[in-house]
Amino acid sequence: MKARAFSYLRASTIDQALGAHARAGDDVRFIAGGQSLVPALSLRLQAPQLLIDITHIAELRGISCEGQSLRIGALTRHRDMLSEPLIAEFAPLLRAAAPFVAHPAIRNRGTLGGSIALADPASEFPAMMLALDAEIEIASQAGSRRVKADDFFLDLFETALQPGELVTAVHVPLFKSNQRIAFDEFARRRGDYALVGCGIMASCEGDRIEAIRIALFSVGNVPTRAKGAEAVLNGFRLDATRIASAQGALQADLTPPESDEVPPAMRLHLARVLLGRLLARIGEGA
Repeated sequence: MKARAFSYLRASTIDQALGAHARAGDDVRFIAGGQSLVPALSLRLQAPQLLIDITHIAELRGISCEGQSLRIGALTRHRDMLSEPLIAEFAPLLRAAAPFVAHPAIRNRGTLGGSIALADPASEFPAMMLALDAEIEIASQAGSRRVKADDFFLDLFETALQPGELVTAVHVPLFKSNQRIAFDEFARRRGDYALVGCGIMASCEGDRIEAIRIALFSVGNVPTRAKGAEAVLNGFRLDATRIASAQGALQADLTPPESDEVPPAMRLHLARVLLGRLLARIGEGA
């Protein structure tokens, strides 16, 4: 199939992009990497009257340290997560997740802001925003605001973004010397959507967990914090008994959807196995 006819505007500033969106009304889409939008256009799942190309907006680029956080521009490509020294030093969980994102051709074009705005529950980076306790920076004609990742993902492909708003950056707390990370996922083939995936950020005092954030994806309509498992672990030494208790807590944390591909019980089982492996890595000093 072919996309329906549409108008095209290449914006050079955020204000120009937001203004064009406001004038066009609701029948408009922003486009950057286009790795999700272009297939949707081709299948006529979306048919906007106007596409606003934001790939040439310099304000949406760049990675920098700002106080106690790392600001990552929305146009940062997935491939940059693998090569940017600031990511490796101050947001290593993103570096760990990046090789699992689709294939090189997609990583070369896909953008962090696009992935977060789409909020695919099977994608790696939205879930890692939860694990990292990130804030999403959003621009509108009324000004700029930040939304905690915990409050950003609302439902299937639904976020806190309002019509006409644009993700401009994410802010991630700087990685500290007492923190440990672990990431992995189960997929039938490398590059396929994960059957289950998980990322962990833990602050440790010796072999004791001071604070931990566990985020899973492909387990529901949104990327999901395993808050029950976190509560089991916080303040305790990470041993086999404690890990088993955290695995058991996933029963209350997760409600995998019905699927012809993977039954909910199997997805929950895979989540438990994966969590056990990652917590073992954390215990070994990952």
